Amino acid sequence: MLNENKNELYPIFLKVSELNVLIVGGGNVALEKLTFLLKSSPNAKVALIAMDFSKEVLELAKKYNILTMQRPYSKNILYKQHIVIAATNDTNVNRQMYNDAKAKQLLINVADTPELCDFYLGGIVTKGNIKVAISTNGKSPTMAKRLRQFFEAVIPEEVDDLAKNLNKFRKTIKGDFSRKVTTLNKLTESLVK
Repeated sequence: MLNENKNELYPIFLKVSELNVLIVGGGNVALEKLTFLLKSSPNAKVALIAMDFSKEVLELAKKYNILTMQRPYSKNILYKQHIVIAATNDTNVNRQMYNDAKAKQLLINVADTPELCDFYLGGIVTKGNIKVAISTNGKSPTMAKRLRQFFEAVIPEEVDDLAKNLNKFRKTIKGDFSRKVTTLNKLTESLVK
């Protein structure tokens, strides 16, 4: 059970260009989820399923070559999926998707229903190869958005150059793993002072 006073989520960075992501829904919530996903991962493998799609969803799907299928939800569409995002305006359909996804051991996010989520889509700041994820444990997407805006403003674009240079330097360090870590820690300690 989650401690209400502590965020016990484990952050991971998924290669969604190598995973099958299914978004069920075609309205504003689906648009928000799709936009968020593509902003962070423009090459994500996504399929959209809904009875009706908004003009904006269709335009975004076309721009990124996203598969759209106009059909009702049924559990057979979960076949070969890895991640499911339920974004319909029907709570019964969303709950059915949750139950079906859990039965198939798939990760699912049911929009605006934290208790039916295996993961949350938090705020993300990207500066080249550097990516910072922000979570409020599902408590306040608005706060995650504001923190994202703050970090986008204060983290300089040049941080990516630093990461690339550190990677080059790392490859030149001789010795075992422990020695490499010690050397890089000494080199980067001024970043946190």
